[in-house]
Amino acid sequence: MIEIRYGSQVCGELTSAASREWLVPDGLGGFAMGTVGGLRTRRYHGLLVVPGATPASRRVGLASLDPAVLLPSGARVRLGAHEWVSGDVDPRGFELLERFDLADGLPRWRWRVGDVVIERELAMLPGRSCVAVVHRLVSGPPVELELAAAGTWRDAHGERRGDGPPLRMDPVDGGAVIEGAYRLSGPGWSPQGHWWRGVYHREEAARGLHPDEDLWYAGQFRDTLHRPGDTLSVLAWATDLEQEPPPGPQVVAAARHRNRQVVAAARPADAVGATLALAADAFVVRTATGPDVVAGYPWFGAWSRDTMISYEGLFLRTGRADLGRELLRSYAATLSEGMLANTADTGRVEYNTVDGTLWFLHAVSRHVTVTGDTDLGDELLPALRAVVDAHVAGTRYGIAVDPADGLLTCGAPGAALTWMDARVYGVPVTPRHGKPVEVNALWINGVAGIAELAELAGQDADGLHRLHDRAVKAFRDRFPTPAGWLHDVVDAPAPAYPLGGAAHHDDDLLRPNQLLAWSLPFAPMEPDVEALGHLGAGLLTPLGPRSLSPDCPGFLGRHRGGPAERDTAYHQGTVWPWLIGPYADAVRRAGLPVDDLFTGLEAHLSEYGLGSVSETADGTAPHTATGCPFQAWSVAELLRVRR
Repeated sequence: MIEIRYGSQVCGELTSAASREWLVPDGLGGFAMGTVGGLRTRRYHGLLVVPGATPASRRVGLASLDPAVLLPSGARVRLGAHEWVSGDVDPRGFELLERFDLADGLPRWRWRVGDVVIERELAMLPGRSCVAVVHRLVSGPPVELELAAAGTWRDAHGERRGDGPPLRMDPVDGGAVIEGAYRLSGPGWSPQGHWWRGVYHREEAARGLHPDEDLWYAGQFRDTLHRPGDTLSVLAWATDLEQEPPPGPQVVAAARHRNRQVVAAARPADAVGATLALAADAFVVRTATGPDVVAGYPWFGAWSRDTMISYEGLFLRTGRADLGRELLRSYAATLSEGMLANTADTGRVEYNTVDGTLWFLHAVSRHVTVTGDTDLGDELLPALRAVVDAHVAGTRYGIAVDPADGLLTCGAPGAALTWMDARVYGVPVTPRHGKPVEVNALWINGVAGIAELAELAGQDADGLHRLHDRAVKAFRDRFPTPAGWLHDVVDAPAPAYPLGGAAHHDDDLLRPNQLLAWSLPFAPMEPDVEALGHLGAGLLTPLGPRSLSPDCPGFLGRHRGGPAERDTAYHQGTVWPWLIGPYADAVRRAGLPVDDLFTGLEAHLSEYGLGSVSETADGTAPHTATGCPFQAWSVAELLRVRR
């Protein structure tokens, strides 16, 4: 794996240390997450964030565990870090950090206080909502170590105030149970029980959201570390509160061993591939209904579109084909009226995408092609044929094959059905009604993939081939523009007319969606070097393609501000690293070199979400990362296309 290590110049400077985040998942959708400097900058940061009925319904438990060293001289040195609504940062333990590193995916800190060096390691118990935090005396005389446990019990998307009732603390051996929800355990427990008021989250303020909350100071652990190698460990866990986990050092060792096995199973070709393989592991989770994919940390849950775009990278490139097979069968069971369910972060099941189902067709086809698992293809073929029939007949949101040309059209008032689905005050920013270019590339690719599966099963595929050929001809006739690239949408409602009106226009804004017309296995177009040149010049950045060229009207280069400002810019110029997959595929198919395309993204692995790839970045230089620091399809597509 690549080396991710920082010294005092990064760790001791607050802006640098607080802008680099680490993540340790529990395999269930929960996690521990924070920054290199130890400062909690998000409402989502905590050492024990517990998954609920769905991965998105998380709750924050233990927020921080602040160390303080009592030196032989009697001095007490605090090593934690908090920012307050007053603007103060106190304590400032990051200034005593001499090193932070991410070793086998696990964070490790070293503080130096003169001749005393204290190390902290942290790990979660895979498959259980449990965190172990291990402190070790590395060098120096005997010292006493205190650990102040501060927490809450609230929805991860909100805050909890000290003007409400105090948190319930039930004493148990070696610690306490908080709110009946999670347990703290360690040596020398001394309960406290009062509020720390006015904790400030700078990243929430930057996102235009409420930035402060109050934390409950539950109590303190204490022990003496007599000689180098002595440890003080604290465990925090939810569910099965009576079942105490293994000792902290064992949890850390087991997590390290497991992570090495995950990397080995992916058979990476180099250190970057190994890092991406472990990054991919964070998104594959077990839920009550089977395997699923978390779209991004810290705030997303499972979304079918993200899952299917990520499928090949997360499952087929990491040695998880059997688990992927289980996931595909589970998702197939949600098909209704030819559409795949889209499980929203609210926990509701919705059918509201035009492309999620088409990406599912692609995922099944790739699974069978890569693994040779024709049994799965045979099993799912009736459902896949039913998807085609439903699209030909017409299904929800005006999704239907146009009998005039065989292309797929979609659109309904107020709907945003493609991956460019941002809304501002309920109004889609890029509705893309009509015949979007990537939707039709996916439709053509999907029909061809099903035809191949039908032939493998010994079934007649003539009707599928006729449907495919007609759509390909129409695609090649309709989508090329005089400017040299492809229309983003054809037969879109003209701005002056309501949806369904008589007047239509073809949208020729330079966007990356057309990449799928050249990149998919059954793409409708042969690679066009001239068109790819236009796209490279207008869209490509070190972190992947922009969602809109700076030369186009409506371009917004900064994905910043409050929710309305950020959602307005989301698909109007913001960079999306996942698009490096289709871009590299198209370039490779055109016979052009691709290796230099990944340099910026590989460097990015140590810049923002450590060892991972962000959701988005600003469209203008320096292309500062935004959105989720850890995003499934960003990791999956880089992992897939590098292979």
